[in-house]
Parts: sequence; structure tokens; C-alpha cells
Amino acid sequence: MKKPADAGSKAVDQYIGKVPEPARATLKKLRQIILSVVPPETVELISYRIPSYKYKGYLIGFAAFAKHCSLFPGAITEAFKDDLKNFEISKGTIRFPPDKPPSAALLKKIIKARIAQNESK
Repeated sequence: MKKPADAGSKAVDQYIGKVPEPARATLKKLRQIILSVVPPETVELISYRIPSYKYKGYLIGFAAFAKHCSLFPGAITEAFKDDLKNFEISKGTIRFPPDKPPSAALLKKIIKARIAQNESK
């Protein structure tokens, strides 16, 4: 997704800009990692009031809350439960302290798996 800022990207900038530290820095890193992996046709937007990415359907989203941050990769968390054993997970959510996100390598692996899922539909 290497295109000029559009309305969705500006909305995501605004969302991240309102988040207090240390979560803001974490969300910026998550966004950079996501954008480094997704195909150019991916759309960045605010959906359900959180930054989200769509490519052939919903791909992933993220958000900051009072005491934690979350990634919303859809119902793929079960496939990565061993990799995510140090995080609180549910069917489509990965929760973590604002200053301890999943590694970039793990996040890239999850995103690539989601891309493959969406492409196989």
C-alpha cells in the first residue's frame, strides 16, 4: 500500500494521534509493519471506530484501550496459539500491554496468513 495519503490514511493518522503514549508509539510501529506486508491494493480505513485494513475482505485492525492494545486479525488466532502463548487471545483478538506488542516477525506471519486466507476465498 504505497500510495499517497487518502481519507482513510488521514483518519488513521488522526486516530493514532489521539492515543496517549506508550500505546501511540506501539500503534505507529504496528501500522508500519502492516503497511510493509500488505499488497498495494489494500485499503486503510477506520471501520468500527478502529484502524483497519481490507484486501479481498477484512484483513486486520488494531486499537488502543485504557490498559491494553489489541490486534484484530480475524479468526486466525487459533492457528497461531503456540506463537501467541504469551498473549491473551480469543477467537479474533490478540491483547497485549501497550509496551509489549507481538514481534514484527510474528505479526508479518499472521498478516501473510490472513492475505492467503482472503485470496483463497
